[in-house]
Amino acid sequence: MDGGAFSLREVLAAFQTCVTEEREVLLGPYLRGWRGLVRFLNGLGAIFSFISKDAVAKIQIMESYCGGERREEYRTLQSMVRYELSGGLVDLQRRSAHPDSGCRTVLRLHRALRWLQLFLEGLRTARQDASTSAICTDSYNASLAAYHPWVVRKAATVAFCALPSRDAFLEVMNVGGPDEAVEMLGDALPHIRDVYGITQELYAQHHLLDLP
Repeated sequence: MDGGAFSLREVLAAFQTCVTEEREVLLGPYLRGWRGLVRFLNGLGAIFSFISKDAVAKIQIMESYCGGERREEYRTLQSMVRYELSGGLVDLQRRSAHPDSGCRTVLRLHRALRWLQLFLEGLRTARQDASTSAICTDSYNASLAAYHPWVVRKAATVAFCALPSRDAFLEVMNVGGPDEAVEMLGDALPHIRDVYGITQELYAQHHLLDLP
């Protein structure tokens, strides 16, 4: 699932193929992109384990849907939302009969993707001597923090203080030096932003952004 070294190229390739001509999000490439992002998180050490472990669990749930008897319903994000909502398979008010619905599971990945998108964008545009802990904290506060209890938020912000330098982060991308990593982030992030935007709009349209 999350073995092997991180490669930014793999993540770029996955998210490049995510969106169809009809502007639907293919779940197969989406999950492949997320597997790559998990390798990135794991390469940074235990600091991010509270996010990467949860992401791995969510990816595995979605892979079981995508490979199950109703796999055609889970080919795209849009077909999944139509199928689960029309079949009453989403807990809209409180978690009860369908705590691991595809809609709820993807929402958790979607929120974490926003944090990673903001963090990677911050790394890409920051000065060489910029504080990665500040970039990470700002990105976290603008995305995931709202959905985490105080204890997790506190532990996260303390952990972020131990983050390595910007150049060390860019080396983890495994695409050459910092300049090459910045260039490839510039190629990858628009595709990640596009997938995030389509998902956000779809979930807002169906009132799914606040699933319990």
